[in-house]
Amino acid sequence: MNPSPPAPPVLVLTEDETLLDDLLRLCAAANAPAEVVHGHEPAATAWSTARLVLVGDDWALTRGRPPSRRAGVVLVGNNLDDHTIWQRGVAIGAETVLHLPDAEKVLADRIADAVETVGDPAPTIGVIPGRGGAGASTLAAALALAAARTGHRTTLVDADPGGGGLDLLLGAERLTGPRWPDFATTRGRMSWAAVADALPRVHGVSLLSWTRAAGRHPTGEAMASVLGAARRGGGAVVVDLPRGADEATTAALSRLDLGLLVVPGDLRSVAAARITATTAGRLVRDLRLVVRPGAALPAAEVSRLLDLPLAGEVPDQRRLCPAVDAGEPPGRDAAAPLGAFCEALVRRTLPAPARPPSAGRHPHGTAAPDGPGAHEAAAPFLPAQRRRA
Repeated sequence: MNPSPPAPPVLVLTEDETLLDDLLRLCAAANAPAEVVHGHEPAATAWSTARLVLVGDDWALTRGRPPSRRAGVVLVGNNLDDHTIWQRGVAIGAETVLHLPDAEKVLADRIADAVETVGDPAPTIGVIPGRGGAGASTLAAALALAAARTGHRTTLVDADPGGGGLDLLLGAERLTGPRWPDFATTRGRMSWAAVADALPRVHGVSLLSWTRAAGRHPTGEAMASVLGAARRGGGAVVVDLPRGADEATTAALSRLDLGLLVVPGDLRSVAAARITATTAGRLVRDLRLVVRPGAALPAAEVSRLLDLPLAGEVPDQRRLCPAVDAGEPPGRDAAAPLGAFCEALVRRTLPAPARPPSAGRHPHGTAAPDGPGAHEAAAPFLPAQRRRA
């Protein structure tokens, strides 16, 4: 016996054909399946399981007796001069009353909320290079793979237009799907459910990268829309950022829960990273340091010089470039130093995923002194407790 299909997230109660057309158009724009009830009362199951119930004013006026009180009911009308609609809203237990077409954007947002993942917003981790060639893109890709490997639904956003493309780094350049030029002029709210289904997916990671052809760079508003939608999608979001501070980069930095500044352990790198640390530190609520081993300066000294808390010391990557050139994405092997380091960092900074990760993996690299070890339970991701000193 086949199981019953899941109930649509939106329930529509109206017999007004004009209003119904408007509501179904907004549902279609948000990729939100809807069940329409007219001519009879809604089934108790449909009424109780829908994430959002849109009640037309005509239905409230002629019927006005829902099966029970519940959250997520919106009364929708199209006559601004009818002030008695508020009484009907109270009678059916509506959370709010909206009038079309004036409140169309507000209603579109409510419908989009109904199809997004229920739960906390996805923690967003940004990886920022302290200087050119610091290895930030490599770390961002490896972190995303580690997050996916440990059970998180993961989105990797390539926000560095001059980085060559994370799709190349992950071997996904031939996969079809939208790239940044397709979102360059995006404005307002996006439905992440529709976007994530279309994005290229590689090694369990949804990837938004660049094309090699010339194209428009995203505006700050486009970056805010994409990251806002990805956060609502749940799971984890990793953003690969450039050193510059243009409009889109500024929008991304201000939306991070955690920033990781990647700095090699030598004096010139520290000097180059000072400006980036100052700029990013004004925008990122929690900026931490990841040090690449160098001959001159230990990680603790780099942390002192830049006045940033240490998130960890990334393992030696001298053998990584040949592996990447051979088509092996960085950090894919959980037993290799970089993969294990990223898994340990993910476990320290992200909440536990819905499904348990595979056991038996051993961390490499040096964990930051203020975080739990790789075999300890991961603490919830609480940015307010992890602010820069």
